[in-house]
Amino acid sequence: MMGPKHDFSGAHVLVTGGTSGIGAAASALFRDAGAQVTITGTRGSASEYEADLSGYRYLSLDIENKAQIDAVAAALPRLDVLVNNAGIALPSLGLDEWEPDVFDRAVAMLLNGAFRMARRTVDLLAQSAIPGGGSVIGIASMSSFFGIPIVPGYGAAKTGLIGLTRTMAAHWGPRGVRANAVAAGLTRSGMTAGTFAQEAWTAPTLSRTPLGRLGEPDDIAQAIAFLASPAASWITGQTLAVDGGYTVSG
Repeated sequence: MMGPKHDFSGAHVLVTGGTSGIGAAASALFRDAGAQVTITGTRGSASEYEADLSGYRYLSLDIENKAQIDAVAAALPRLDVLVNNAGIALPSLGLDEWEPDVFDRAVAMLLNGAFRMARRTVDLLAQSAIPGGGSVIGIASMSSFFGIPIVPGYGAAKTGLIGLTRTMAAHWGPRGVRANAVAAGLTRSGMTAGTFAQEAWTAPTLSRTPLGRLGEPDDIAQAIAFLASPAASWITGQTLAVDGGYTVSG
């Protein structure tokens, strides 16, 4: 997909969960725009993935593991952009988020993990010299705005991420760090196939989506890059819905 030409030459970018889907698309976009990109994944090394990850620095990360989050942050020499993307809707693993322990796990992964990574890297982001300054980009969801019955934990975490984004923006703005989020609509990915599609979400979603198609990972990646770019240098604390118009359609 063609998009605007961004220049992130010399920038250091961390994309958690950068081996597939939205994370992979964002990683590729930043890399192709000149950035030095570090990605994380749950496997021990980049060679364990089918995809060619040779263009990135790879760090192993279980976003549910606090010590690993701290270790990834400590391994970064500098940082200009953090994309908090790691995580999954647990029903795609066959788990029931209405079970309290599974609900707790979803919130710990998707909200607490994102907070901890941002908190552990903010000092590096505050030193950024790229145009527009350092920034944190969170990946929110349609479930940030309304209830999706199968994912109460995921929905609660993604809703909380919007509030966290506003708070980080207010607290870290004086340090030159911006915080924004992208609320991704139904996008072609493994999670879509494993979670929302099994609940017959695809057809009803398309029927009320004005643009009439599912999103592609690059649709979300383009929005991420915009929010991290100098074009958004006076935008902070905002959540951009990228969903083909779903959330504004009756």
